[in-house]
Amino acid sequence: MVSTFLFLGIIFTYLIGGALSIVFHRNDRLVTYASFISSFIASVFGIIFSWSVMLGNTFVLNLPGTSILKFGVSIDKLSAFFILVISITSLAVSIYSIGYVKEYFGKKDIGYLGLLYNMFILSMILVVSASNAVMFLIVWELMSVISYFLVIYEHEKPETRRAGLIYIIMTHIGTGFIILSFLILAGASGSFNFESFQGAGELLPSSFKDMVFLFALIGFGTKAGIVPLHIWLPYAHPAAPSNVSALMSGVMIKTAIYMLIRVCFDFLGADVLWWGVLLLIVACISSLLGVMYALMEHDIKRLLAYHSVENIGIILIGVSLAMIFMSSGHPDLAAFGLIAGLYHLINHAMFKSLLFLGAGSIIYSTHTKDIEALGGLIKKMPWTALFFLIGAVSISALPPLNGFVSEWLMFHAQLLSINLTNNMVTILVLSSGAALALTSALAAACFVKAFGISFLALPRTEHAESAKEVPISMLAGMGILSFMCIVLGISAFYVVGILDSVSAPIIGTSIASQITSNLSIATIPSFGGSISTTWIALLIILLILIPIILLRSNRTSKYETWGCGQPESTARNEYTATAFSKPIRMWLGNIYRPHREIHTTYSNSQFFKTSFKFESHIEQVFEQYLYDPLVEFILSISRRLKIIQIGSIHAYLAYIFVVLVLLLISIIAGGL
Repeated sequence: MVSTFLFLGIIFTYLIGGALSIVFHRNDRLVTYASFISSFIASVFGIIFSWSVMLGNTFVLNLPGTSILKFGVSIDKLSAFFILVISITSLAVSIYSIGYVKEYFGKKDIGYLGLLYNMFILSMILVVSASNAVMFLIVWELMSVISYFLVIYEHEKPETRRAGLIYIIMTHIGTGFIILSFLILAGASGSFNFESFQGAGELLPSSFKDMVFLFALIGFGTKAGIVPLHIWLPYAHPAAPSNVSALMSGVMIKTAIYMLIRVCFDFLGADVLWWGVLLLIVACISSLLGVMYALMEHDIKRLLAYHSVENIGIILIGVSLAMIFMSSGHPDLAAFGLIAGLYHLINHAMFKSLLFLGAGSIIYSTHTKDIEALGGLIKKMPWTALFFLIGAVSISALPPLNGFVSEWLMFHAQLLSINLTNNMVTILVLSSGAALALTSALAAACFVKAFGISFLALPRTEHAESAKEVPISMLAGMGILSFMCIVLGISAFYVVGILDSVSAPIIGTSIASQITSNLSIATIPSFGGSISTTWIALLIILLILIPIILLRSNRTSKYETWGCGQPESTARNEYTATAFSKPIRMWLGNIYRPHREIHTTYSNSQFFKTSFKFESHIEQVFEQYLYDPLVEFILSISRRLKIIQIGSIHAYLAYIFVVLVLLLISIIAGGL
């Protein structure tokens, strides 16, 4: 009964937040507090509710319906885990938004943003709660359309409208494949209820099971942003307001991972080896290419968007390992792989949302997304710098923060592949470990660039020079997520135990009895390997305190920074983001395919230059060689077919009549 009240409280509080956004839309300040405090309260309900389900039994709330189609919600431990991730992220982002949306006061309709914001979070919760395919598709579509309107919130900008167009096209392509997979499952089970889908895998011929898996991978992979279906992320995330970007990248793309796990394990049984192998290859390519493109970006939000592609790849490495172990008859190892994937999923939600909020704070204060135009922000925005640094260390997988824990578990799961009997698969999995290691190294390099160029040295432009710290509510939102990054890092031994209770019903076995429960990261003792992030954190604190104590006891002298012989150090002497990434751009030139352009203008004589402009860019391979030809092909076909569009209602009625006649003939002939 309490769970029912809590769940209904979540729904009604978000609805009230949306309604108040409409009622008070003429008063910017009032509508800001009404909409975002409502979402904050709903998030608190969400945390309490999801936690109670994770510690208890499945929550079911059915509405009247038939045996074929029952509307309602069914929330097991996996669904509750995703609601927990959504709610924690939404809580922090809602607090942040109270200060952030002041930037739009007097310029945009805050009530419109508040309405969409509340409905967007509610739609995500309903997506992971739906108990049948039809309801899932309705709320999935609702989530996609609302997020589209959030992406084009600043629709007066041409690049924003283009980003929205790419996003809505890609998301509907994905939805088409999801519908196909559900139709096959419904055909086998005789129902659209997810409960009936759970036995559908055994009823389907192997070829149809493969089709369901592939359709689901394309459909949900498009929303998640796997390569090469990722192209909407670098456009949509930078175009949306930063609080929305944090939710889209932090949690919305995770809803696709939720359903992919549900389809592969719950509905199909994950008993086919090549599914896991294919997913592992796709995941490795996504993680590597995502971080490589991120490294070349100077737009801080596009940089973070590409890192979402990378981290979705890392999460899917864990899921694919679970599938490989499951199909090979190693359920214990499968549970370990899935725990690693889920651990990285919640970690990514925390540090990626934190980084997007940090980027939003930079843009709020400097009004630019170009990190080349920043510099010296650590003195202007010290708290933002601290929180961004915590996010950067977390995503770079450095101990003792949370990114390190999940990637360490991932490496451990990959090494466990030595227990497989198929040598080719073992080699492939171990090779994926090398890919993950390279990904981690490139991610660390990327955030050395992002943090160093943005926050250190001297301000390069007036934008950076005039920057100042953001309002307290924005700092509070980032502070909560920073706290979560630290907690998830140093309490890994506890978190792994919770994730085991989530994975156990999916895999069919629990490894809780094999997990150590001291301050070390929990591992399976029989397979060896453990590490304690708690002790690492204490050691780091000690190592920081020692030099501070020693420096206080000795007099220190301060000198001017060496400026390579220049009489004065200025921002023009500083290392740029372009220069930082150049060695890697040259090293991986065959992938980046860089182009350089130099424009020089002269005075009256060719010996006297008046200006010199250097431009460098890389090829977007997938857009240039995959999507652009595809779009051109579709446009070509459309031009040929436009002859049937003659503007006559009589002709259109004739078309409909002909189609109906053909369908009737087909039915009579037994074709349908």
